[in-house]
Amino acid sequence: MDERFTFNEDVGNYDKWRPTYCKELFNDIIQFSELNKNKKAVEVGIGTGQATMPFLITGCYVTAIELGKELAEYSKEKFKKYENFSVYNTSFEDFECDDSSFDILYSATAFHWIPEDIGYPKALNLLKNCGTIALFWNKPFVNREDDLLHQKIQSIYQKYRPSNDKLLENDSARYEKISRTIRSYGFRDLQVKLYHQTRVFNSSGYISLLNTYSDHRSMTESTKQLLYNEIENAILEHGDVINVYDTIDLYLARK
Repeated sequence: MDERFTFNEDVGNYDKWRPTYCKELFNDIIQFSELNKNKKAVEVGIGTGQATMPFLITGCYVTAIELGKELAEYSKEKFKKYENFSVYNTSFEDFECDDSSFDILYSATAFHWIPEDIGYPKALNLLKNCGTIALFWNKPFVNREDDLLHQKIQSIYQKYRPSNDKLLENDSARYEKISRTIRSYGFRDLQVKLYHQTRVFNSSGYISLLNTYSDHRSMTESTKQLLYNEIENAILEHGDVINVYDTIDLYLARK
C-alpha cells in the first residue's frame, strides 16, 4: 500500500492524537506573510486540519488539498461553517490551478510526501510574486539518554524493527538540507525557526498515537501487535506516563 493512504484509514484516531502546533509558529507565519482577509492561502495535505484554524481566522481564503478521501470529507465537515474554506480531494501533483493564484502556500508535516522536483517548482508557480512558502514538520522524540523508559522502548524497537539509524532530537543536518533545497528552487529571504513542546501520554494514548504513523500502520499486524504490547507494558511499569518531546522546524521564504 502507498503509505500516503494509511492516514485515511482511521480518521477519528488521527484527529484525536496527532499534535497541533504552537501558537508562536502561527504568529510567525502570519507576521512574515502579512496574512489578512484579502489574501488567499493553499494548504497542502490538510489531513484533519491540525494546522488550519489559525489561517481561517485571519479571514484569508483557504484552499485545502488532501489526497485521502475520508480525510478530505472529515475536514470539509469540520470547517463547514467557514465560508472562506474549500477542500479538494486530489494530490498536490494533480491539483489544477492558475499560476500566481496564492499569497501563501503552507504545509504541515506533509510536503515530504511530494517529489521534490515536482513540489517546489509547482509551489513557486502557484505563488504570486513575493508570496510566502511556509513548510513545517513536527518531529516527536522519545530517546533521551537519561530516561530509562525511553531507553527501554528503543530496545523494544530494536527487537521488532532493528535499525542502525541514530535518532537526533535536534537534527541540524536535516535543517540545512531542507534550507538548501528551498533556496535551490528560487525562493529567497529564507528563515528557519525551531519550536519545542512536550506532550504527556498514558500507555493507551501513546499506542493510539503510534497508530497514526504511516510506518507503524504499514507493519504486518502480528509484528505490530507484539511491538505495541511490549511498549504498552513498559509504560505501565513506569507509572503509566510517557513524555514526548516535540521539535517543530519551520521554513519561511518568499517567491
